[in-house]
Amino acid sequence: MSSPLTSALGRRPVPLWLGDVAALGATGAAVALRHALDDVLPPGFPFLTFFPAVILTTFFFGLRPGIVCAVLSGLAAWYLFIGEANTFLLDAQTGLALAFYAFIVAVDIALIHLMRVAGERLGAERAVSAQLYEQQRTMFQELQHRVANNMQFVAALLALQRRKVVENPQEAVGVFDEAQTRLETIARIHRRLYDPALVDLPIGQYLQELCTDLLDATGARNIVCLVDVPPVRLDLARLTTLSLLVVEVVTNALKHAFQASGRGTITIRLETLEGGQAALSIADDGPGIPAGFDPAASRSLGFRIVQGLAAQLDGTLTYANEGGTVVRLVFATGPAPAAA
Repeated sequence: MSSPLTSALGRRPVPLWLGDVAALGATGAAVALRHALDDVLPPGFPFLTFFPAVILTTFFFGLRPGIVCAVLSGLAAWYLFIGEANTFLLDAQTGLALAFYAFIVAVDIALIHLMRVAGERLGAERAVSAQLYEQQRTMFQELQHRVANNMQFVAALLALQRRKVVENPQEAVGVFDEAQTRLETIARIHRRLYDPALVDLPIGQYLQELCTDLLDATGARNIVCLVDVPPVRLDLARLTTLSLLVVEVVTNALKHAFQASGRGTITIRLETLEGGQAALSIADDGPGIPAGFDPAASRSLGFRIVQGLAAQLDGTLTYANEGGTVVRLVFATGPAPAAA
């Protein structure tokens, strides 16, 4: 069984037993070298070869092997090179020498350990910085892509509005007011989507706040918006398109579903399906769509926009009358896999 000791070379995990073997080997090498130098060293240097062994073991194998090496080296020096050889005789001079050794190796081990910890923290901080940089680069590229796509969306929206003005010039002011409202809504959505504080916001909470913004913007004080969304994740492009679709459908419900009483409920529900798909349903408790109504054949700008957004998600859009209008979108939660 091993523990995640970390080596200084590459910071790779080192098995516990390998650190102990290294400590034992370093101690043996230090003993052999000290014996080889015994004839040429003057008296008073019993720990000369053991200090490097402790330092190198701690640096390359970590705190625990360094302590093991320090203890073994101290015992070996005491037994072989201090006072009478091959004995653990303890007198005042021997005790002072051992205390000096313990102090030196403790300082060495502490300094090296602190240096290793600081290096590991620096490495972790660099990894976090690299991850943040990559996230920012990806978000910037995605932002550029979404801006280009949304410019196309705005151009298509204005083209549709132009057709409506051509068909009925008397409604020009209302048509452009409607376009302005939609563009302001898109701007508000993007402020939410690209706010760094909202990057990890759950989709359910995000949609709830989005609906609250819509209710406040339209002055619908008597309408309640309920959101039931499981903890799923969508990429930024899909979340943006899905948000625009939700805004369009909810806005349509606020305009047409509650005119009689001014009170009502809008329910947004997301269900995960098999095969990496999800089903989004937006329901109101208004009078519902008329019998025989065909959204695909409708000339309503709102319906055409919703159909276009559903197509961007490669989704299937259906309408039903179930105690009110129910709009259901089945779409893939991620991009389609590349062909082999």
